[in-house]
Amino acid sequence: MSPTPAKPRGTRIPSRRTVLRGAFTAAVVTGTAGALLPLLDRDPAAADRPAPAPGPGSGSGSRATTEEFAEMYRGREIRGTATVVVPAGAPADDRVAVAAEPVTEIRIDGRPLHVMRRADGTYLSDVRHYESYPTLLETARAAVDELGTARLAPPAAHRM
Repeated sequence: MSPTPAKPRGTRIPSRRTVLRGAFTAAVVTGTAGALLPLLDRDPAAADRPAPAPGPGSGSGSRATTEEFAEMYRGREIRGTATVVVPAGAPADDRVAVAAEPVTEIRIDGRPLHVMRRADGTYLSDVRHYESYPTLLETARAAVDELGTARLAPPAAHRM
């Protein structure tokens, strides 16, 4: 009987643990690459394109969408604006406009009401800071309801 041929020195069969670890690592790398591909797969020529021409009222080459209202509510004049400024050169899709932070301003009888936007898209004011409202107009009306006959205090910068 001839002896079984010996394996050449230095060759090892990988253990089951080593094979599973390699497969798991490959799966994680593939999944991460798939998740990051939409972020990294941008048109490199888009950066070389000139910015679109500025629209009316936007001096810095940015697009702006505005929401405005003005009304008399319970004998008070309420005016408000919400302007979303989208940087020049940004893609023309709605995702950028949704992600942009709006600049809001509400005035009650000519005095500014500080308004904050929450992460869920609702608004709250300094007057009704414990309750949020879906629109700026509803926020202003709630502030008027809370103020009653009182007036808003002037901003801190104007007080002496």
